[in-house]
Amino acid sequence: MLRFLTAGESHGRALVVIVEGLPAGLPITVEEVQAELARRRLGFGRGPRMKFEQDEVTLLGGVRHGRTLGSPVAIEIANTEWFRSDKWHEEMSPAPGATAKPLTQPRPGHADLAGMQKYGFDDARDVLERASARETAARVAAGTLAKKLLGELGTAVLSHVIQLGPARSKATQRPTMADIDVVDESPVRCFDKAAEEAMIGEIEAAAKVGDSLGGIVEVLGYGVPVGLGSHVHWDRKLDGLLAQAILSIQAVKGVEIGDGFEVAGRRGSAAHDPIAWDEGEGRYTRESSLAGGTEGGISTGEVLVVRAAMKPLATLNRPTLKTVDVVTKEETVSFKERTDVTAVPAMGVVAETMVALVLATEALRKFGGDSLSELVRNAESFRAGL
Repeated sequence: MLRFLTAGESHGRALVVIVEGLPAGLPITVEEVQAELARRRLGFGRGPRMKFEQDEVTLLGGVRHGRTLGSPVAIEIANTEWFRSDKWHEEMSPAPGATAKPLTQPRPGHADLAGMQKYGFDDARDVLERASARETAARVAAGTLAKKLLGELGTAVLSHVIQLGPARSKATQRPTMADIDVVDESPVRCFDKAAEEAMIGEIEAAAKVGDSLGGIVEVLGYGVPVGLGSHVHWDRKLDGLLAQAILSIQAVKGVEIGDGFEVAGRRGSAAHDPIAWDEGEGRYTRESSLAGGTEGGISTGEVLVVRAAMKPLATLNRPTLKTVDVVTKEETVSFKERTDVTAVPAMGVVAETMVALVLATEALRKFGGDSLSELVRNAESFRAGL
C-alpha cells in the first residue's frame, strides 16, 4: 500500500512529505517534482506569492541515482518566502516565545475558529498556518511519484476547469493527455476557449471589489486498469476513496463521480452505461460515461471522471465578512492575509494529485510487487487474463 504524510506550515521553513510503499526502481528526479509544483502555481487570479515562491525541492531519502530504493521517499520543499523575510523567522520560530501580534478575528469559512476551539489556541495563526492550502505543495510532490508509477502501467491523469464563479463551459469534448499543454497554457486551465474568456472576466470583476471566486474542476483518468477498488467492503470502494481524497483538499466542498448529480433526476432506463463487446480490442466497453468509470466501487477500465467543487476563498483582499474578536467578543470583520482571487485552476492540479495517489495505492494493492518490474509484470498478467 502507498502511504504519505506531510508536515510543515505555510510560512515555516519548509514542507516535508514522506511517501512509503513505492516499489524499487521507479525513475524520479528533482526536476520532475519541480515541474509538477510549477503547474500548481498556474492560474489567472493567483496572488503575488506565486511570483516569487520557487518551491525548491530536495530529495532527502529513498532515491539513489534517479530511482527509488523501495524504502520511504522523503522530499523537502523549502519555503523561499521564509528565507526572504526575517518576519517569518520570528513569527514561525520553533523556539519558546510568543508573538507580539496574535490574530484574534477568525475568518468565517476557514478553519480558524473551530481549530482554536478544538486545540485551545488564542491565536488563529496556530491554526491557519497548517490549514493553509500551501500544504498541498507537499501533496503534489507525493503525487508526482504516484503519476510516475501509474505511467508505468499505462495510466495518466489530467484536470481542467469547467466552471469558475458563474461562468461554466458548455463544451462536450474532454481533453486527452495530448491536450495537457493546451490546458496548462490557458490562463484558467480551461479547455473551452469561449468559457475561458468569460471566466477571466469574472475574475477581473471580483478582483476589482476585493472578492473571491470558487468553481469546479474535472479530473480525468485514462488507461485506468479494470478492477481497482472493491465491492466487498465499504472502505475499499474506489468511489468512496476518491471522494474522501478530493474532499480533503482545502476549500473543496463537493465531489461528483461521473454524472452523479444529473442522473439522480433521471429514470433508470436513461441513467446507466450500456455494455458492449469490442471485437477488435477484445474487451468489454461502456457506450457512455455516466458512471464515471466505476461500477459497484470498482474501476471498469473506462475513462475515470471525478469533479471537485471549490468554494470561494474565505480570505478576502477587502475583508467584509462579519466575525467576532475572540478576546473582546465584539463584532468586527475578519483579518486580511495575502490571498488569491481564485485558486480553482491550481486546485485542479491538486485534485489530479489526490486521484493519482488513490489510483496508485489501489494498483499496488491489486498487483503488488517489491520492484517496478514485478509490479508491471503482475499487471500485464492480469490484463492478459481478462
